Amino acid sequence: MNYFVTGGTGFIGRRLVTSLLERGGHVWMLVRDDSTANIAPLLEGWSQHLDRLHPVAGDIVLPRLGLDDETLAALTGKIDHVFHLAGLYSLGADAETQRLVNEEGTRNTVELAATINAGLFHHVSSIAAAGLYDGVFREDMFEEATGLDDPYFRTKHNAEGIVREECSVPWRVYRPGIVVGDSRTGEMDKIDGPYHFFKAIQKTRRMLPRWMPTVGVEGGRINIVPVDYVVAALDHIAHEPGLDGKCFHLTDPRARRIGEVLNTFAAAAHAPEMALRVNARMLGFVPSYVWKGLAAMRPVQRVRDSVLESLQVPPHMFSFINYPTRFDARETEKALQGTGIEVPRLRDYAWRLWDYWERHLDPDLHIDRSLSGRIHGKLVVITGASSGIGKAAALKIGEAGARVVLVARTLEKLEETAAEIKELGGQAFCYPTDLNDLDAIDAMANQVIADHGPVDVLINNAGRSIRRGIENSFDRFHDFERTMQLNYFGALRLTLGVLPGMMERKRGHVINISSIGVLSNAPRFSAYVASKAALDAFTRCAAAEFSHRNIHFTTINMPLVRTPMIAPTKLYDNVPTISPDEAAEMIADAIVHRPKRVATRLGIFAEIAHLLAPRITELGMNEAFRLFPDSAAAADKSKSSSPSAEQIALAQFTRGIHW
Repeated sequence: MNYFVTGGTGFIGRRLVTSLLERGGHVWMLVRDDSTANIAPLLEGWSQHLDRLHPVAGDIVLPRLGLDDETLAALTGKIDHVFHLAGLYSLGADAETQRLVNEEGTRNTVELAATINAGLFHHVSSIAAAGLYDGVFREDMFEEATGLDDPYFRTKHNAEGIVREECSVPWRVYRPGIVVGDSRTGEMDKIDGPYHFFKAIQKTRRMLPRWMPTVGVEGGRINIVPVDYVVAALDHIAHEPGLDGKCFHLTDPRARRIGEVLNTFAAAAHAPEMALRVNARMLGFVPSYVWKGLAAMRPVQRVRDSVLESLQVPPHMFSFINYPTRFDARETEKALQGTGIEVPRLRDYAWRLWDYWERHLDPDLHIDRSLSGRIHGKLVVITGASSGIGKAAALKIGEAGARVVLVARTLEKLEETAAEIKELGGQAFCYPTDLNDLDAIDAMANQVIADHGPVDVLINNAGRSIRRGIENSFDRFHDFERTMQLNYFGALRLTLGVLPGMMERKRGHVINISSIGVLSNAPRFSAYVASKAALDAFTRCAAAEFSHRNIHFTTINMPLVRTPMIAPTKLYDNVPTISPDEAAEMIADAIVHRPKRVATRLGIFAEIAHLLAPRITELGMNEAFRLFPDSAAAADKSKSSSPSAEQIALAQFTRGIHW
């Protein structure tokens, strides 16, 4: 047997070529000039059949597929089967490209089959040829297709029509369902069909425990088939006699609703499953013009696009939510009877598809998530950079290749940090500034921009903490003023100074170092927590205003860190803390991933507890307040007693929270 194959380097095509070669036949395979890179690794797999494999340069969009007279003469009268698989299998391509490839490409291939006097023409179409037919679409149906407004559906339908009307040699048509990876290995070459929802499943798994029930959509039935079934069925039916002029649905007779399919993949991913699935058709009573009106609203579009971008789901996938068509495959089942070729159950191989995607196709695998990849060569301003968290972060960021601007009061200490950064091969610049002085902040910001250009990343780290109960602060109003001055007004003033440059370039990142105390409402830290809470609130408001300008804001609710700032409180000598280097890792992670907030699990738990059970949480915090007295300095006592075992035990249990 001699074969001519278009689309032989594609996902289905290369497997079909392998099957045809294993039959002992000669295969002429059309290869575009821009596909030569794709064929090189394939030739390795076909190394034992190279004497029977004949690549032919050409393109389906050209008359006679671009073949010269010599090649046509060599093929004439020798080809028993022409397999036409080349085409666009994408809902996202533009209409003209789809028309050119799917329709004109098919017409050119049909004409070639006639020119070379081929024995049989096999056209691999798609269930998209049925459009959005409402009901059961049989294999002998074609003209009945409806809902062909989408270019993909329309061009697939028209291409099949060209075969039916213009093909002068005997023909057979095959309509595969939504083709996924190999059921035996999981191998797939692109993200398509149900794979578009894998990122959403993965993110749900990261956010929620597996046992937590979720709510989702039920949707219509979608027909999923693994590529190995499609190839095996196609190969067998193509060589069976007496089947010319027929169409074969290579589909799953047990098509599942979208909700069930998503739950199957969620189970494979060990992610939460949808316990309640709402049938989208329940909303059919809402007039279509209402949905169109809502969809046309700019705010709705921005929210929708943002969510879809985050989940990496293309908008065209929504056309399948209420997919109305089911497919009868009696002719296919009859042709395959007794062969053992059948569609495996999705739940039996879904885990292989998921595993292959997560190991090889997950888009996040190909993103440079290193700190250097994010900030190399960029200008990063760090306040409080002379010691503690700021210094540790400056060293890490400088080593990653950023141009680091160090800001603090003491020049000598800044120069020490700069020297260490330079020893690591980085660049650092010192700008001694009193961040309590708003005019000094303005002057520093202007000078930095004049010297180095716009700021890419601002890290507002400098801060002041005061541990003193309110009853010991009646005559110390200045404690509240000075914490607010540095922690809020200082950070705010510098942020306002760098934002114009970020706005002009439409990019930037502001990271504000807050405290776990804002989440836990730590007693004895009212001055400190109030100032950090103000900064948190500003950050949330600013993020909402600058989202469309590609300027990101991140709040880090930092747990207790062993720095000079907490040294006066001797209690902290006996409680667990994180190191400045660990805090710097949190900052680095924020730079790379740009989250809205970075917080520990304990901090988030404390916030939820205050939200769900405010009175009970208040009583618990009050007990802790009474257990941990003010420091000797705060209470004006000459001596402080050693921490008790009870105090140490609670501090160990609530690691990272300020007491």
